[in-house]
Amino acid sequence: MAFVLLHSPHNVSNPNVAFSAPTTTAAPKPKPVVNNFVWPRYGYDAERTHFLPGSDVPQPPFHIGWRFQDYALLEFPPVIYGDSLYVMDDDGSAKELDAKTGHKVWETKVGTLAAASPALGIKQGLMYLSVLSVHGHTPGNGQFVALSMKTGRVVWTKPIPAGTESSPIAFGDSVYFGDQSGAVYSLDATTGHVNWTFHASGPVKGGPALSNGVLYFGDYSGRAYAVNAATGHQVWAASTNGTHFGFGSGNFYSTPAVAFGRVYMGNTDGRVYSFSAKTGQLAWATGTGAYVYASAAVDDTPGLGPTIYLGSYDGNFYAFDAKSGAIRWKHPAGGKISGSATIVGNVVYYSDLGTKTTAGLDVRTGHKVFSFGDGAFNPVVSDNHAIYLSGYTVLYQMLPNR
Repeated sequence: MAFVLLHSPHNVSNPNVAFSAPTTTAAPKPKPVVNNFVWPRYGYDAERTHFLPGSDVPQPPFHIGWRFQDYALLEFPPVIYGDSLYVMDDDGSAKELDAKTGHKVWETKVGTLAAASPALGIKQGLMYLSVLSVHGHTPGNGQFVALSMKTGRVVWTKPIPAGTESSPIAFGDSVYFGDQSGAVYSLDATTGHVNWTFHASGPVKGGPALSNGVLYFGDYSGRAYAVNAATGHQVWAASTNGTHFGFGSGNFYSTPAVAFGRVYMGNTDGRVYSFSAKTGQLAWATGTGAYVYASAAVDDTPGLGPTIYLGSYDGNFYAFDAKSGAIRWKHPAGGKISGSATIVGNVVYYSDLGTKTTAGLDVRTGHKVFSFGDGAFNPVVSDNHAIYLSGYTVLYQMLPNR
């Protein structure tokens, strides 16, 4: 017992690792035009910050506009283009829904087991889907699928023998994702032709993030990577030590978030990690006490500064100083948190797997400003009119009372 206690992994904080402070002179982001609004991938932007900015985005209190009963687990949220929502449930059924009414436009069965958000290639008019299994309910014999956004027709497929649950990212002429064997792919977004393949040391379950031409992702061996998006060549790789002495598996299930010159990921060794985006140098690692499957949501929060938000299996939701890893505030959720948070305006939303509920917290204080009696994993996406909340099997349109 004494040996275990002496050799348990400790928190690390190296705040002097390169950190890009947000500028205050940058022009504000333009307000999206409603009919052309795009939330095209898991995490909203290519850096996967899970943050929709704006002073006029929907804010609580809300009332329910419509409900769509999917009859299957909604583990990952939809994506948005204009007045359409695109979603895939855990039974491998892909759908387009009318965002105003909740009515189903089309449905295409692409597999029998899935656990990822779609990605949209607006230029190509395609919806991209990672599928764990085409037949059966265990991972393996999967595929990657491109559907027509207009009709749901299958345009092309690529078999993925190991299966994939990596939420893809479509950017420019390419689409990127990882698989259960540790392969990370760049495919031609129009044809599905393989541009390059990179082999990690373990399964890549999270989606890659993309920033300044570099892909970032973690694997189930506990390594974090940066890879040139054009060539597939490794820029850096960093290992973690949470697997030593029996302290958890040290897996990166989390999809990275990239901001302030850093990469942020949760790990099943119980810690949240921050690496230099350029070099992979460890900036900080802060423990929560239990698995961190969740991906980080990131904001330069007024009154706090650069802040990382995510929940843990220890039953708490955290706000971390993005530079040092210090805990700014902690909110007791009441149950384990598995899915990732989303920031809409000045509210950060999370779902509680333990209590099957969803909550919204003030980003500055952690005080609860919204609660809803459904939800389990990844809580919400939004446009400028509504919040779309993923319940256990029901998708809800939540409209602001104003």
